[in-house]
Amino acid sequence: MSSSPSDSDAEIRTVGGIATGVVAAIAVVLSAGALIVASNSSGSAPPLPTGTPVAASTAPASVAVELTEFSVSPATLEVAAGGTLEITNAGAIEHDLAVRDAGVGTAMLGAGASESLSLAGLAPGSYEVYCTVPGHDTSGMVGTLSVVGDGDEVVAVDDDHADHDAEEDWAALDAAMEETILAFPAATEGLGNQPLEPEEIRADGTKVFRLIAERFDWEVEPGKVVEGWGYNGQIPGPLIKVDVGDNVVVHVENDLPMGTDVHWHGVRVPNDQDGVAPLTQPLIQPGETFTYEFLAREPAIGMYPPHHHGQMKLPNGMFGVFLIGDLGTDIPLPTGRTISGKEIPEEIDIVAEIPMVLNDAGNIGLTINGKGWPATEPIVVEQGDWIVVHYYNEGLQIHPMHLHQMPQLVFAKDGFALEAPQWEDTVNVAPGERYSVLIQATDPGAWAFHCHILTHAERHEGMFGMVTAMIVEEATA
Repeated sequence: MSSSPSDSDAEIRTVGGIATGVVAAIAVVLSAGALIVASNSSGSAPPLPTGTPVAASTAPASVAVELTEFSVSPATLEVAAGGTLEITNAGAIEHDLAVRDAGVGTAMLGAGASESLSLAGLAPGSYEVYCTVPGHDTSGMVGTLSVVGDGDEVVAVDDDHADHDAEEDWAALDAAMEETILAFPAATEGLGNQPLEPEEIRADGTKVFRLIAERFDWEVEPGKVVEGWGYNGQIPGPLIKVDVGDNVVVHVENDLPMGTDVHWHGVRVPNDQDGVAPLTQPLIQPGETFTYEFLAREPAIGMYPPHHHGQMKLPNGMFGVFLIGDLGTDIPLPTGRTISGKEIPEEIDIVAEIPMVLNDAGNIGLTINGKGWPATEPIVVEQGDWIVVHYYNEGLQIHPMHLHQMPQLVFAKDGFALEAPQWEDTVNVAPGERYSVLIQATDPGAWAFHCHILTHAERHEGMFGMVTAMIVEEATA
């Protein structure tokens, strides 16, 4: 029988919860070069200098632009000075369009939404336009805007070759990558996934929780504060863990400016508790409270997002982890087996059970547990330790999660134990999916842990987004 992290409940910790007391040591390890990786151009052109002259021509006063995953069409725009761009989001997720370093841009546009963007404040010249959602520009959502003045006699710019080969450009890319890597781990305000204790345990054992759906400031990365949508002031929302057989009551207060609900994704509940307004319940109006009540009748690696306008709320941070049962008992581990030539001991001590919630859109963008590199928090363990990571994809894209050098044993999918667990070095997690993996910290050092869609982890400004690190310290006596 495998042992769980303690004689009672398994220890559920956020990535940051493991790092107490060792942040300074991590900085030393990283500065020694343990996590240095080769810099790599993201594939998009460097930003055009603001106001670069362009060839004079008879330009239209208005141009239609379509945004999709992941392109701006047309990518080359020519508009008369004082004109407009008529922008439509023809994609499936939220996008916007901004003029780089000019303070001109649209609001965030949902799928099918449109906006007229005035260029009245831009002087004739050449500019770069891009989607500001983190990672979307490096994925291809960039273009060139030429603002043409009446009768201007100006010189055309060769966008494909201008100054690209200057030595200082490549040196700047190298420096940006090194600087952003060595900034890890960076402190920010706010920490998600914090365990939520019941506000009451009734005489019959019923556990009562309270969630407040609200908007609040959230620091995604150092100095970048956005409007987060979440629960109890956290992104991800507070972690709820109960035992199989518990009766669960959750009071949901709505402090949002619009109606909401809570869907118990991956958790078996009666139909009238499923959280799909108005199908299974009335919409929770602003200022109202709705109470969910159900029996935790089987183990679950679940999550709780809103269903009503989830396409907007989830990308902005409204999601949380909901666990039922314990590792090693309710959720079996593949112990005492040999899988692809690798032996799993009969008994292992899981030192930490880590929820890793992935996102890629909305206000918080490309993040792990609500933070982007270098504010993502490291996993710190000793050589020989075993940990479990539960991946939760609450984003809109697939994320192949890769840990350098240490393989991941996938033993459960969506909370269901797999009859044939398998070792993988990259685990592909689609939206809504949960994968549970077992990892042994075999080799000391600082090991990169990231989404392997490279534009989700690197850009011209350096490392960012969906990257953290696993710090393996040498075992103590």
